[in-house]
Amino acid sequence: MVSPSLLWLDADDAFPPADRAWGQASDAPGLLAAGGGLDVARLRSAYTQGIFPWFSRGQPVLWWSPNPRMVLKVADFRLHRSLKKTLRRFNQTPGCEIRIDTAFELVIRKCAQAPREGQNGTWILGAMVDAYCALHAQGLAHSVETWVDGKLVAGLYCVAIGQAVFGESMFSERSNGSKIALSALVAFCLHHQVAQIDCQQNTQHLASLGACPVPRADFVASLSQTTQAPALDWQFSPADWEPLLSTR
Repeated sequence: MVSPSLLWLDADDAFPPADRAWGQASDAPGLLAAGGGLDVARLRSAYTQGIFPWFSRGQPVLWWSPNPRMVLKVADFRLHRSLKKTLRRFNQTPGCEIRIDTAFELVIRKCAQAPREGQNGTWILGAMVDAYCALHAQGLAHSVETWVDGKLVAGLYCVAIGQAVFGESMFSERSNGSKIALSALVAFCLHHQVAQIDCQQNTQHLASLGACPVPRADFVASLSQTTQAPALDWQFSPADWEPLLSTR
């Protein structure tokens, strides 16, 4: 396969349109640009345009916008019977709780340490940890955490701009822990009438939970409204489970 030349960004350069990302016939489909840094303003600009960073050790910052885009429409979340039983048991067990934003840096660092099928090492490098902690400090990144008996056992982190939610990574140190955290995020989104969660790339696990590919153009178009909406109130209460557990 032949790849086109890669656009390099200086610190003040704007992103090119997402539809200029490399196509499926290239060596790296979805790759849009490189460089430009990871400051809060650039990351916010990227996400509002359907672009995200993803790179490995020894590489420059690489910016991606795949087509199609993997999206979980929360109304289509597949709450399998076994998972529903797990969630009900979790909610009825003393010492089991969902927390939001009480241990963001710990969550992202545990995500960096979590093994990934088919990957050697992690893409959540120190620069990424610092960048997303800075986003969190600005109220633009959040952690959804599964706690058992005062211990963080699983969780995920995401970016949120207005009412647009972009899932990033998960970890789990207990069976079904990350599924519980993801289910809590879905319940939170249902409660706040958030229609979808960006999953970025297609994986079998996400597909099994109801995520599906959508055209990049449709995904980017949806961001023009959702990213301009008022910011969500990132707090979780047990009552937030009701929209998820009562209708499935």
